Amino acid sequence: MARGSKPGERRGGRRPGTPNKASSQREADIKASGLTPLEYMLGVLRDENMTPESRFEAAKAAAPYVHPKLAAVEHTGKDGGPIEVARIERVIVDPGHPDD
Repeated sequence: MARGSKPGERRGGRRPGTPNKASSQREADIKASGLTPLEYMLGVLRDENMTPESRFEAAKAAAPYVHPKLAAVEHTGKDGGPIEVARIERVIVDPGHPDD
């Protein structure tokens, strides 16, 4: 009689997604500090004692969390064809000069 697990069967070990001790400790330390990664980056950005290069890198790292990227939009005309351009001309008539 064959022993062991069947192909694809998992019998023991930690369930997927269960944090280990190091992950749990890291999360607890972050919560205890009260400082999120974004708040840290913004702190570096606002610190005038930091080098401009450090402040710039912090700004680049924090930007996606503060300002969402705009999605690219493709402009097309009717049924995906080219965009139609219409030229409209207006003539302004001076009411102080009567037509002759």
